[in-house]
Amino acid sequence: AMLLLPVIVGGLLIGAVYALFSSGLTLIWGMMNVINFAHGEFVMLGMYVAYWTYVLLHGGPLVFGPLAAILLFMLGIVVYLGLIKHVIRGSMLGQILSTFGLLFFLRYAAFWAFSANFVTLPDDLIGGSLDIGGILVSLPRLVAGAAALLLTIGLHVLLTRTALGSRLLAVAEDRDAAMLMGIRPDRMQSLAWGLAGAAAGLAGALIATFFPISPVVGESLALIGFVVVTLGGFGSVPGALLAGLLVGLVQAVSGLTWGPVYKDIVVYALFVAVLWIRPQGLL
Repeated sequence: AMLLLPVIVGGLLIGAVYALFSSGLTLIWGMMNVINFAHGEFVMLGMYVAYWTYVLLHGGPLVFGPLAAILLFMLGIVVYLGLIKHVIRGSMLGQILSTFGLLFFLRYAAFWAFSANFVTLPDDLIGGSLDIGGILVSLPRLVAGAAALLLTIGLHVLLTRTALGSRLLAVAEDRDAAMLMGIRPDRMQSLAWGLAGAAAGLAGALIATFFPISPVVGESLALIGFVVVTLGGFGSVPGALLAGLLVGLVQAVSGLTWGPVYKDIVVYALFVAVLWIRPQGLL
């Protein structure tokens, strides 16, 4: 039991980070029925923002967290206005291919700009571990998990409790009716892409402190994101939160039980099972 508890805590903390970037993915899906295949690349760019902010400016998480959020917010808006806006009326296949193209563009731009080598932030940036009732929790993971949890809840509150959220959801529900109410769908949808980008960038910056950074890191994270979104129910932020925590937990426990090689296999088995048994997701 003593061995299991830290693993469970660690799994839930990383799960909160999964929830944060998956909530951006689910927001776009819920609003526009567009699947952003480049979402994992947004997370990867957030990690590089953290890395270069530290290397060039010696800034810690309090600097590179907000910076990653702002830069990826801007990127999200640029992607919407430059790409998504033009394909959103088109076929599903056109949308899929365009965000797939974006995935490769961002990934290979990162190869070109940052090289293929793995880089890491120093371990002692948010140093050490914390003893919580006899359970040792690594501080970087605790900071990342706690921040991600608060931000995901914040996003949910923004969507459900504010006028801005109502406008976003109105556009999601009925674009034409929203236009008649004087809401500008383009503005709302570009904002949604901005928010999704910011959530992904922040998640990347948060895990950069304990996760090796490379241009291909988005791949595995995007897959986890799709599992989380499917499991939680498309378009549901609370669903993403619940599913993210669950996936983190399943990964950690199966990693402990069968060895780290199997943890992803178990997650994908879960994914297939959900599609099989409850395709609409948990919520």
